[in-house]
Amino acid sequence: MHEFIDKAVETHNLTKDELVFLLNSNKQIAKDLLKAADEVRKRFVGDEVHLRGLIEFSNICKNNCLYCGIRKDNRNATRYRMQPDEIIFLAEQAKKYGFKTIVMQSGEDLFFTTERMCYIISNIKKLDMAITLSIGEKSFEEYQAYKEAGADRYLLRIETTDKELYHRLDPGMSWENRKRCLEDLAVLGYEVGSGSMVGLPNQTISSIADDILFFKEMNIDMAGIGPFIPHKDTPLANATGRAFALSLKTMALTRLLLPDINIPATTAMEALDPNGRIIALQSGANVIMPNVTGCEYKKFYELYPGKTDINDTPLHCKTDIGIKINAIGRTIGKGYGNRGDFLKNVSNL
Repeated sequence: MHEFIDKAVETHNLTKDELVFLLNSNKQIAKDLLKAADEVRKRFVGDEVHLRGLIEFSNICKNNCLYCGIRKDNRNATRYRMQPDEIIFLAEQAKKYGFKTIVMQSGEDLFFTTERMCYIISNIKKLDMAITLSIGEKSFEEYQAYKEAGADRYLLRIETTDKELYHRLDPGMSWENRKRCLEDLAVLGYEVGSGSMVGLPNQTISSIADDILFFKEMNIDMAGIGPFIPHKDTPLANATGRAFALSLKTMALTRLLLPDINIPATTAMEALDPNGRIIALQSGANVIMPNVTGCEYKKFYELYPGKTDINDTPLHCKTDIGIKINAIGRTIGKGYGNRGDFLKNVSNL
């Protein structure tokens, strides 16, 4: 297995069988794998940790994914929707806190028409901030309109490349359409982020290996990888999930195969371990998304239970994570216009 790690470090390629071996590795091999990913991260993207201010602006969703706490049929969810000018105000506040990138995330809320989204995007763009959207599946024309209004990046996790599992967990949705969305985003010149959920019911190690190979095949710019955490108000409430160690290995292998991409230390990691995001930063990650939504809303954006920092102010979130980043010998990103653009796209942004 050490030979496979060495191969990944040197060539950034592994076969599916080699990935499966490493995903199944024991604790000692896993420790060496995470260390290798951290070294590759340092060599290719440096010690800066890029911060993106996250605004979760609506927890209303038309979809009914079995694993998600804001699924349409969850009658126990307290729903909210920010108004466009409220979102813009939060972006203005985030800029005052020093953020250079805003990530706008929501359920697939049909209230936010193309016209409304472009109004929000164009006004935030006037603040000279990079804009990332994470608002689900749209048409080519909608993605194009967002891009023309000023959006720079788009996050759309594939969740799993096991099509049968995907369709079972995401009723009424199409895996092929999700892939089409990722292809459209790339054609339009976005920095494209995808990712996966690890530890889903009936998910195999083989399919997780396929996920990693999919990221490489799609030549993505960012990969968000996190553990599945069962939510009590979903059909998967009694599932096991919580695959923290396997999620770290998946993230580390993604770093080894795609050495220069951006990889966030996801908040789901911290829901399972108080130091989850710091551990992820030491295992290949280089991005953190402090929540700047505001305390009155963010406790209701509950994709999974155990969300951290729900009572902290945006400034406290940023300050606290900055202290933790410095404590492990890393620095908050100041390169590439302080926006943390994906390296291959810097000249184009």
